Amino acid sequence: MARAIASFEVTGWDQGEAEPDAGGPGGPTLSHATVLKRFGGDLVAESEARLLMCQADVADIAAGAGYIAREVVRGALAGREGTFVMQHWGLSASGREQTGGQIVPGSATGDLKGLTGSVEIAVDGDGAHTLTIDYELPDA
Repeated sequence: MARAIASFEVTGWDQGEAEPDAGGPGGPTLSHATVLKRFGGDLVAESEARLLMCQADVADIAAGAGYIAREVVRGALAGREGTFVMQHWGLSASGREQTGGQIVPGSATGDLKGLTGSVEIAVDGDGAHTLTIDYELPDA
């Protein structure tokens, strides 16, 4: 299994209308967004992600938030070009974050055909974003 580490920046954010008090008064706020990203490092690529988000208390992010995403990535991983789809999720509560996800089996094209693996996203104290991919590629 190989590991790729890529920094990334969000280059676009288009959030749809939020649904406050989903499920009744005092309920969470549900929303969705399309997010564009640019990656550098072991993954040189651009992506478009579709997120579904839930925030327990809009006034207090520490109260809890979560997302699920489907993300199409176009570029080069370890010098091999193609596309692939990641499905990932994240949860945050009381300042602690947890993320995870997978590369959708059979979604890779081009030189990345056959790509499989898992993904994790981290944000450091300065707000820098990092994607870690543990992956397998045929003939790699």
